[in-house]
Amino acid sequence: MQNFPAYKGAFFALMAAVLFGASTPLVQRMGVGVGGWMTAALLYAGAAVAGLLLRADSASEAPLQRQHWPRLLLMSGFGAVLGPAALAWGLQHTSGMGASLMLSLEAVFTILLSLLFYHEAIGHRVGLAMALLSAGGALLVLDQAHVGSSHFIGLLAVMAATLAWGIDNTLSRGLADLDPGQVILGKAALGASCSCLIAILLGQTSLPLYAGLSLFLIGAFGYGLSLRFYLLAQRAFGASRTGSLFAAAPFIGASIAFSLGERELSLWLIAATILMIAGVILHITEQHEHAHQHQALEHEHAHRHDDGHHDHRHETMPTGTHSHAHQHEAMAHSHTHAPDLHHEHTH
Repeated sequence: MQNFPAYKGAFFALMAAVLFGASTPLVQRMGVGVGGWMTAALLYAGAAVAGLLLRADSASEAPLQRQHWPRLLLMSGFGAVLGPAALAWGLQHTSGMGASLMLSLEAVFTILLSLLFYHEAIGHRVGLAMALLSAGGALLVLDQAHVGSSHFIGLLAVMAATLAWGIDNTLSRGLADLDPGQVILGKAALGASCSCLIAILLGQTSLPLYAGLSLFLIGAFGYGLSLRFYLLAQRAFGASRTGSLFAAAPFIGASIAFSLGERELSLWLIAATILMIAGVILHITEQHEHAHQHQALEHEHAHRHDDGHHDHRHETMPTGTHSHAHQHEAMAHSHTHAPDLHHEHTH
């Protein structure tokens, strides 16, 4: 862990990818006969409950405040309303494997937007990792090219969902250091309410009990718990790296779709697997070290006093994670690091 500080962030990002990747083929199976907007409402109703349950450790986290709500509203609009509705509609018009593979574009949009807005440093190793993951996703998409043009509109809808989630991922970096339970609960509750209202206005009220319960549970794990892991990953090693490693989700979804009966194993799929595994390994073993300058800073987030960046004093020194407004003095040092909250310097 000390030699590879990106390991923790990579673990969280992979857990988020596993949960979200698994949700795509499951939503296609369980959402038959349910409208796209109602599907989105159920998914994020489950995510809202997950967010509520995940607030058990909120006493040690920085809370959401009034200035955070505009960003949270935008996150909800793109990530909890437009994204899931577009995905649900697309899943009704294409294969589960094809839709899962198209989700690889989410990483591309996230990385591009993170580079544009956060100027996160992308070294040769990380660049190669992203290239391998992107190449793996491209091979997976090419593998589906022979299916035919009937899936084209559905895949375009899924691509629109990836753009919406790419915007959501970029926006969420600004809230990644706050209480993840509050962020998930706020985003999911807003998204579920808005999607449910749209579904009612459009007459999408048909909802078999089994399908509704299944979609709710998929939302709790594939969207709520997955988002918690995603936020923790962004906190640990930045938005672009989290987005790039999250590119494993399409492959995970495609694998589950395969196990559920879409038997389309090919050399393209095997080659893509090798490329994506190589990209994951490059991310996990990243060691980015150089002399860097920390500017004086005051902010609030969950932190410990044994991480080399929090040396302020308390009357009674806490032993674990806690949150309060605190100051950092300007300093310069050299150590292995990732673009987390305290290492957003330029290169």
